[in-house]
Amino acid sequence: MIKLVLAALCAALALFPETAAAQAEPVDEPEANPGRPTVSTPATLTPVGYLQFETGGLWADHSGEFSERTALNEVIKLSVYPRLELLTAAEPVVHYRAQEIAANGVADVFLGAQVVLSPGEGARPTVAVSYFHRAYDGGAPELDVGSPTNSFLLLASADVWGFHYDANVFLNELDQGNVRRAQSGQSLSISHPLKGKFTLSGEIWHFTQPFLRGNAAGNLWAVSYAARKTLVFDAGFNRGLTDTSTRWEAFVGFTYLLPHRLW
Repeated sequence: MIKLVLAALCAALALFPETAAAQAEPVDEPEANPGRPTVSTPATLTPVGYLQFETGGLWADHSGEFSERTALNEVIKLSVYPRLELLTAAEPVVHYRAQEIAANGVADVFLGAQVVLSPGEGARPTVAVSYFHRAYDGGAPELDVGSPTNSFLLLASADVWGFHYDANVFLNELDQGNVRRAQSGQSLSISHPLKGKFTLSGEIWHFTQPFLRGNAAGNLWAVSYAARKTLVFDAGFNRGLTDTSTRWEAFVGFTYLLPHRLW
Protein backbone atom coordinates (compact mmCIF):
# COMPACT_ATOMS: atom_id res chain seq x y z
CA MET A 1 0.00 0.00 0.00
CA ILE A 2 2.82 2.42 0.95
CA LYS A 3 4.55 1.62 -2.35
CA LEU A 4 1.38 2.50 -4.27
CA VAL A 5 1.05 5.84 -2.42
CA LEU A 6 4.71 6.70 -3.10
CA ALA A 7 4.28 5.81 -6.78
CA ALA A 8 1.21 8.06 -7.01
CA LEU A 9 3.06 10.96 -5.35
CA CYS A 10 6.02 10.56 -7.71
CA ALA A 11 3.66 10.60 -10.71
CA ALA A 12 1.93 13.76 -9.41
CA LEU A 13 5.24 15.51 -8.81
CA ALA A 14 6.39 14.58 -12.31
CA LEU A 15 3.24 16.10 -13.84
CA PHE A 16 3.18 19.23 -11.63
CA PRO A 17 5.88 21.26 -13.46
CA GLU A 18 4.10 20.75 -16.78
CA THR A 19 0.76 21.78 -15.27
CA ALA A 20 2.26 24.84 -13.59
CA ALA A 21 3.97 25.91 -16.81
CA ALA A 22 0.72 25.56 -18.71
CA GLN A 23 -1.05 27.73 -16.15
CA ALA A 24 1.69 30.35 -16.38
CA GLU A 25 1.37 30.69 -20.16
CA PRO A 26 -0.60 33.83 -21.18
CA VAL A 27 -3.93 33.38 -22.91
CA ASP A 28 -3.69 34.11 -26.65
CA GLU A 29 -4.90 37.62 -27.40
CA PRO A 30 -7.62 37.80 -30.09
CA GLU A 31 -6.51 39.35 -33.38
CA ALA A 32 -8.25 42.06 -35.37
CA ASN A 33 -9.24 41.33 -38.97
CA PRO A 34 -9.32 44.75 -40.70
CA GLY A 35 -11.58 45.25 -43.69
CA ARG A 36 -10.46 48.86 -44.19
CA PRO A 37 -9.13 50.81 -45.96
CA THR A 38 -9.50 48.83 -49.21
CA VAL A 39 -12.67 48.47 -51.28
CA SER A 40 -12.25 44.70 -50.95
CA THR A 41 -13.55 42.99 -47.82
CA PRO A 42 -11.83 39.87 -46.38
CA ALA A 43 -13.73 36.62 -46.74
CA THR A 44 -12.51 35.64 -43.28
CA LEU A 45 -14.45 36.77 -40.20
CA THR A 46 -13.55 38.45 -36.94
CA PRO A 47 -13.08 36.30 -33.78
CA VAL A 48 -16.40 34.99 -32.47
CA GLY A 49 -17.90 37.07 -29.69
CA TYR A 50 -15.63 40.11 -30.05
CA LEU A 51 -16.78 43.53 -31.28
CA GLN A 52 -14.58 45.10 -33.95
CA PHE A 53 -14.69 48.80 -34.82
CA GLU A 54 -13.26 50.16 -38.09
CA THR A 55 -13.08 53.94 -37.79
CA GLY A 56 -11.68 56.48 -40.22
CA GLY A 57 -11.90 59.67 -42.22
CA LEU A 58 -12.09 60.04 -46.00
CA TRP A 59 -11.38 63.12 -48.12
CA ALA A 60 -12.42 63.07 -51.78
CA ASP A 61 -11.90 65.57 -54.59
CA HIS A 62 -13.81 66.09 -57.89
CA SER A 63 -16.57 63.55 -58.37
CA GLY A 64 -19.85 63.54 -60.26
CA GLU A 65 -21.97 64.83 -57.35
CA PHE A 66 -19.49 67.14 -55.58
CA SER A 67 -16.27 69.09 -55.94
CA GLU A 68 -14.97 68.17 -52.47
CA ARG A 69 -16.20 65.82 -49.73
CA THR A 70 -14.94 64.94 -46.23
CA ALA A 71 -16.58 62.28 -44.09
CA LEU A 72 -16.16 60.17 -40.99
CA ASN A 73 -16.99 56.50 -41.47
CA GLU A 74 -17.63 53.64 -39.10
CA VAL A 75 -18.02 49.89 -39.57
CA ILE A 76 -18.95 47.61 -36.65
CA LYS A 77 -18.58 43.84 -36.95
CA LEU A 78 -19.58 40.99 -34.66
CA SER A 79 -19.20 37.30 -35.45
CA VAL A 80 -21.93 35.37 -33.64
CA TYR A 81 -20.87 31.97 -34.99
CA PRO A 82 -17.65 30.73 -36.61
CA ARG A 83 -19.28 31.16 -40.05
CA LEU A 84 -21.66 34.09 -39.46
CA GLU A 85 -20.79 37.76 -38.98
CA LEU A 86 -23.17 40.71 -38.52
CA LEU A 87 -22.14 44.17 -39.79
CA THR A 88 -23.28 47.77 -39.82
CA ALA A 89 -21.67 50.61 -41.78
CA ALA A 90 -22.37 54.34 -41.62
CA GLU A 91 -21.04 57.82 -42.34
CA PRO A 92 -22.38 59.86 -39.39
CA VAL A 93 -20.76 63.15 -40.43
CA VAL A 94 -20.28 64.45 -44.01
CA HIS A 95 -19.08 67.89 -45.13
CA TYR A 96 -19.22 68.60 -48.85
CA ARG A 97 -19.08 71.30 -51.48
CA ALA A 98 -21.31 71.04 -54.54
CA GLN A 99 -22.10 73.75 -57.11
CA GLU A 100 -20.12 76.27 -55.01
CA ILE A 101 -22.34 75.59 -51.98
CA ALA A 102 -20.88 74.05 -48.81
CA ALA A 103 -23.09 71.99 -46.51
CA ASN A 104 -23.04 69.35 -43.79
CA GLY A 105 -25.08 66.21 -43.66
CA VAL A 106 -25.40 62.55 -42.77
CA ALA A 107 -24.82 59.84 -45.34
CA ASP A 108 -26.28 56.35 -45.45
CA VAL A 109 -26.52 53.53 -42.92
CA PHE A 110 -26.17 49.91 -44.04
CA LEU A 111 -26.97 46.67 -42.23
CA GLY A 112 -25.59 43.35 -43.39
CA ALA A 113 -24.31 39.86 -42.74
CA GLN A 114 -21.49 37.69 -44.05
CA VAL A 115 -21.46 33.89 -44.21
CA VAL A 116 -18.40 31.70 -44.83
CA LEU A 117 -19.26 28.99 -47.36
CA SER A 118 -15.88 27.26 -47.38
CA PRO A 119 -13.16 27.95 -44.79
CA GLY A 120 -9.63 27.89 -46.20
CA GLU A 121 -6.05 27.84 -44.99
CA GLY A 122 -2.83 29.01 -46.64
CA ALA A 123 -3.19 28.91 -50.42
CA ARG A 124 -6.62 27.30 -50.19
CA PRO A 125 -9.01 30.29 -50.25
CA THR A 126 -11.74 31.07 -47.78
CA VAL A 127 -14.95 31.69 -49.74
CA ALA A 128 -17.85 33.71 -48.35
CA VAL A 129 -20.97 35.63 -49.38
CA SER A 130 -22.44 38.77 -47.86
CA TYR A 131 -25.53 40.93 -48.16
CA PHE A 132 -26.07 44.61 -47.28
CA HIS A 133 -29.27 46.65 -47.19
CA ARG A 134 -29.42 50.43 -47.00
CA ALA A 135 -31.44 51.05 -43.84
CA TYR A 136 -31.21 54.86 -43.98
CA ASP A 137 -30.64 57.30 -46.85
CA GLY A 138 -29.09 60.52 -45.56
CA GLY A 139 -29.22 62.26 -48.94
CA ALA A 140 -25.59 63.48 -48.90
CA PRO A 141 -23.68 63.38 -52.22
CA GLU A 142 -22.11 59.98 -52.87
CA LEU A 143 -18.81 58.82 -54.36
CA ASP A 144 -18.61 57.57 -57.95
CA VAL A 145 -19.77 54.06 -56.98
CA GLY A 146 -23.11 55.33 -55.69
CA SER A 147 -25.18 54.09 -52.76
CA PRO A 148 -26.77 50.68 -53.39
CA THR A 149 -30.17 49.86 -51.93
CA ASN A 150 -29.16 46.21 -51.83
CA SER A 151 -25.71 44.72 -52.30
CA PHE A 152 -24.61 41.11 -52.78
CA LEU A 153 -20.93 40.09 -52.59
CA LEU A 154 -18.92 36.98 -53.36
CA LEU A 155 -15.62 37.04 -51.47
CA ALA A 156 -12.39 35.01 -51.53
CA SER A 157 -9.22 35.41 -49.43
CA ALA A 158 -5.96 33.42 -49.27
CA ASP A 159 -2.19 33.60 -48.77
CA VAL A 160 0.07 32.75 -51.71
CA TRP A 161 3.89 33.00 -51.84
CA GLY A 162 4.04 35.42 -48.92
CA PHE A 163 1.26 37.65 -50.30
CA HIS A 164 -2.30 37.94 -49.05
CA TYR A 165 -5.20 38.66 -51.42
CA ASP A 166 -8.86 39.63 -51.01
CA ALA A 167 -11.01 39.37 -54.13
CA ASN A 168 -14.65 40.53 -54.30
CA VAL A 169 -17.40 40.39 -56.92
CA PHE A 170 -20.31 42.81 -56.40
CA LEU A 171 -23.89 42.78 -57.61
CA ASN A 172 -25.73 45.91 -56.46
CA GLU A 173 -29.14 47.50 -56.91
CA LEU A 174 -29.06 51.28 -57.44
CA ASP A 175 -32.07 53.57 -57.45
CA GLN A 176 -32.70 57.05 -58.77
CA GLY A 177 -36.23 58.21 -58.06
CA ASN A 178 -38.49 55.35 -59.06
CA VAL A 179 -35.93 53.84 -61.42
CA ARG A 180 -33.85 50.88 -60.28
CA ARG A 181 -30.85 49.46 -62.13
CA ALA A 182 -28.29 46.73 -61.57
CA GLN A 183 -24.62 47.50 -60.97
CA SER A 184 -21.70 45.07 -61.11
CA GLY A 185 -18.22 45.47 -59.69
CA GLN A 186 -14.95 43.70 -59.06
CA SER A 187 -12.03 44.38 -56.73
CA LEU A 188 -8.68 42.75 -56.00
CA SER A 189 -6.47 43.75 -53.06
CA ILE A 190 -2.98 42.31 -52.56
CA SER A 191 -0.91 42.95 -49.43
CA HIS A 192 2.58 42.04 -48.26
CA PRO A 193 4.23 42.55 -44.86
CA LEU A 194 7.11 45.01 -44.66
CA LYS A 195 9.74 45.40 -41.96
CA GLY A 196 8.46 45.38 -38.41
CA LYS A 197 4.70 45.58 -38.04
CA PHE A 198 3.98 47.42 -41.32
CA THR A 199 2.00 46.04 -44.26
CA LEU A 200 1.70 47.47 -47.78
CA SER A 201 -1.51 47.00 -49.78
CA GLY A 202 -2.30 47.68 -53.43
CA GLU A 203 -5.73 47.37 -55.02
CA ILE A 204 -7.47 47.71 -58.36
CA TRP A 205 -11.27 48.03 -58.50
CA HIS A 206 -14.05 48.66 -61.04
CA PHE A 207 -17.80 49.38 -60.92
CA THR A 208 -20.31 50.01 -63.66
CA GLN A 209 -22.30 53.29 -63.52
CA PRO A 210 -25.69 52.35 -65.01
CA PHE A 211 -27.27 55.81 -64.75
CA LEU A 212 -24.23 57.47 -66.40
CA ARG A 213 -23.64 54.60 -68.81
CA GLY A 214 -20.03 54.75 -67.68
CA ASN A 215 -17.50 52.97 -65.52
CA ALA A 216 -15.73 53.95 -62.32
CA ALA A 217 -12.31 52.45 -61.62
CA GLY A 218 -9.46 53.22 -59.27
CA ASN A 219 -6.04 52.24 -58.03
CA LEU A 220 -5.64 52.24 -54.24
CA TRP A 221 -2.47 52.11 -52.12
CA ALA A 222 -2.32 51.88 -48.33
CA VAL A 223 0.08 51.22 -45.45
CA SER A 224 -1.03 49.72 -42.15
CA TYR A 225 0.74 49.41 -38.81
CA ALA A 226 -0.23 46.79 -36.21
CA ALA A 227 0.42 48.47 -32.87
CA ARG A 228 -1.06 45.43 -31.16
CA LYS A 229 -2.96 42.36 -32.28
CA THR A 230 -6.17 44.23 -31.48
CA LEU A 231 -5.19 47.66 -32.87
CA VAL A 232 -4.19 48.42 -36.49
CA PHE A 233 -3.65 51.92 -37.94
CA ASP A 234 -3.89 52.66 -41.68
CA ALA A 235 -3.43 55.47 -44.21
CA GLY A 236 -3.44 55.69 -47.98
CA PHE A 237 -4.89 57.16 -51.15
CA ASN A 238 -6.92 56.22 -54.21
CA ARG A 239 -6.57 57.59 -57.76
CA GLY A 240 -9.53 57.46 -60.12
CA LEU A 241 -8.76 55.99 -63.53
CA THR A 242 -11.72 57.09 -65.66
CA ASP A 243 -13.38 60.44 -66.45
CA THR A 244 -16.39 59.60 -64.26
CA SER A 245 -14.31 58.34 -61.30
CA THR A 246 -13.59 60.43 -58.23
CA ARG A 247 -10.23 61.99 -59.04
CA TRP A 248 -8.49 61.68 -55.67
CA GLU A 249 -9.33 60.09 -52.33
CA ALA A 250 -7.19 60.11 -49.18
CA PHE A 251 -7.97 58.28 -45.96
CA VAL A 252 -6.66 57.55 -42.50
CA GLY A 253 -8.09 55.43 -39.69
CA PHE A 254 -7.76 52.45 -37.43
CA THR A 255 -9.28 49.05 -36.62
CA TYR A 256 -9.83 48.14 -32.98
CA LEU A 257 -11.00 44.76 -31.70
CA LEU A 258 -12.35 44.96 -28.16
CA PRO A 259 -10.15 42.49 -26.23
CA HIS A 260 -13.01 41.28 -23.99
CA ARG A 261 -15.42 38.70 -25.32
CA LEU A 262 -19.11 39.55 -25.01
CA TRP A 263 -20.09 36.01 -24.06
